[in-house]
Amino acid sequence: MADTGYSRSPKIAKGAFVQLLTDIVGIIPNIVVFQYNPESISRTLTPWNPFAVDQAQRGSQAPTVQPFDVAETFGSFRIELDATDDLEDGDPIAVVTGIETRLAALRKLTQASEGLVGDLIASAKSLVGAGEDEARRPTVAPTLLVLGPRLILPVRVTSFQVEENAHLPSYFPIRAVVTMSLEVLTPDSFRCQQDIAGKIAVAAYEFTRLQEDANALLNVANNVDAIRAMLPF
Repeated sequence: MADTGYSRSPKIAKGAFVQLLTDIVGIIPNIVVFQYNPESISRTLTPWNPFAVDQAQRGSQAPTVQPFDVAETFGSFRIELDATDDLEDGDPIAVVTGIETRLAALRKLTQASEGLVGDLIASAKSLVGAGEDEARRPTVAPTLLVLGPRLILPVRVTSFQVEENAHLPSYFPIRAVVTMSLEVLTPDSFRCQQDIAGKIAVAAYEFTRLQEDANALLNVANNVDAIRAMLPF
């Protein structure tokens, strides 16, 4: 994290990804706390375009129509990982694997999963040729992007790129930059998902939107005098 320039900087609330994995023993979340919070965040809102609809087939659409929650994405979400301090402190995991455990947890955000324990068991069975023949529909568990109390949103990773910058002699990485693109999942995404993970994801989305509504109202209250000055009546 860059120096803020203040001698008494406030304690920084670290961001995190919390993947709501439903495991064989219930929900065991895959939690990745950011070592350094991203210095910049790019959020894009894409309102629905009523003029993109075939007007001849469906009738004329009002130009102000917004039939569902606005699509939102986080582009070029950049996470820096560095095991240097852990190596100097003699952390046993860092000494053996560098930052590979954190990278593995991040890659998990993109993969269909049966849970951390379930995946480990399934991989072990496959290794010895005892994998299950039953066909399953793979799904990616919802992930919460947590940026302090301000923002907790369910997201899905739509792109994932890793640049490893330094390695141990065993070639495990000790420094890397992960760049991701994230798509916010609205409550409509969980209509057919009635499990606890889906309910938590919807609750997080609604909590963040409630905060935004409250802050927008506070902004109006703070600018009442300015609004009155602009009105001709």
